[in-house]
Amino acid sequence: MPPLPTLSGRQVVRIFGRLGWRVARQRGSHIVLVKDGEIATLSIPLHKTVAKGTLRGLIRAADLTVSEFLAAR
Repeated sequence: MPPLPTLSGRQVVRIFGRLGWRVARQRGSHIVLVKDGEIATLSIPLHKTVAKGTLRGLIRAADLTVSEFLAAR
């Protein structure tokens, strides 16, 4: 499994956007993403750096592999 890079919340939102996720709403420092045909929603913290465990959990919730996520970067 490739190592996860250090990414900001905005960068993570941009990558998921390339994968078909769209912004549903924002409340405070979190953006919620949705995708047609997916049950899950992704809540992305808009921090300077997203913790690697949080990022890994978001990737897992989106039913992706780390490699697929990094390929969309």
